[in-house]
Amino acid sequence: MHIMLFGGSRSGKTFWLCRAVAIRAMRAPGSRHLIARFRTNAVRSSIWRDTWPKMMRLCFPEMAGMLQYAKAEMIVTFPNGSEVWFSGLDDDERVEKILGNEFATIYLNEVSQISAHTREMIVTRLAQNVGLMLRLYYDCNPPLKTHWTYRLFIQKRETMPPYKVMDNPEDYVHLLMNPKDNAANLDQRYLESLDRLSARSRMRFRDGKWGDAGENALWTFEGIDKHRVTRYPDLQRVVISIDPSSASGKEGERSDHIGIVASGLGVDGDAYVLEDLTVKGGPALWGKVAVRAYQRHQADAIIGETNYGGAMVQHVVQTAARDLNTEVNYREVTATRGKVIRAEPVSALAEQGRIHHVGVLADLEDQLCSFTSAGYMGDRSPDRGDAYVWGMTELFPALMRADEPPQEDWDAPFRGHQGGWMGT
Repeated sequence: MHIMLFGGSRSGKTFWLCRAVAIRAMRAPGSRHLIARFRTNAVRSSIWRDTWPKMMRLCFPEMAGMLQYAKAEMIVTFPNGSEVWFSGLDDDERVEKILGNEFATIYLNEVSQISAHTREMIVTRLAQNVGLMLRLYYDCNPPLKTHWTYRLFIQKRETMPPYKVMDNPEDYVHLLMNPKDNAANLDQRYLESLDRLSARSRMRFRDGKWGDAGENALWTFEGIDKHRVTRYPDLQRVVISIDPSSASGKEGERSDHIGIVASGLGVDGDAYVLEDLTVKGGPALWGKVAVRAYQRHQADAIIGETNYGGAMVQHVVQTAARDLNTEVNYREVTATRGKVIRAEPVSALAEQGRIHHVGVLADLEDQLCSFTSAGYMGDRSPDRGDAYVWGMTELFPALMRADEPPQEDWDAPFRGHQGGWMGT
């Protein structure tokens, strides 16, 4: 039922799976099929405009001219009434339409960029009964072994903690496809260029090997899960940390997600990660998300990094506070070190059991497990992870380097936080 093709780049994975979707559409009149990728622009440029029409011309030349293309909706209709939908998963309106329909086939392209939660949501729409066996295809250039795809298809374990062994492992199969296997369709110079990549990139894009973070991993799922809690003690201090890097730069170059994490320091001296509130949207949305979290958790401060539009973040937060008829204590923090250097002392505290996640924060945990001493190995900016690190650094001020600029003293009297919305 679940088929994963993984391997190096230009090995034919996308072409092969588009062909499989087309065959299923032709076999079952009136059936509906979905080809999705994380970014709408990516699915439009790489599959809708390129791979799909090329595949139809080469594999089904008689049928290619009979298809109807609805460009605005990105839907291809076959003569037998079957439809193939193309969609990004970063388009809320489009995702709502997807969730309102059922599909006989779903193909998730470049699934290493898609979160486990998003995948589970999409799987619920694999339900159209048209005489075909329901099937979900996946492909990717293999990421780190900490990614949910490795657990699901290689280890045959569930994607969410505690990662139990699956009851139906035979439903999950995989196939390795590498560029050398597709050499007849590639320029020899391209294959040679893969040989000149860095060691990690060669493993991933030439050899199709999963990255092993090993001893270089700053966090592991097992370590996070070991110290996970469902309740937490009274809190001395609570901060709402914002990673604003996605909000800076030109409009068309922003990454859409703003990292927002709520964290607290318990009376026991340990830190508790209360919520991952990371959101995709404009300032009016994420500003209110941060301020409402500040109110809900009776927080002491909202903090944002100055390096990436700190003045803008402060303005957004203060505007949202006025709109919500409240006041907030906003603090700017300055990064004088890189992401990994800032993250290392925080990961050490987590390893010592000083940091606890309240419940499961799957997307945040995926990003944390992609931090290694050699750099961040994830596919997108670690917006959630950066916000988490800022929050922990603020709760444990000794983690700040002595030569960093002194910050305004914002310590507030203990106000008796009673464990927040999940407290004792």
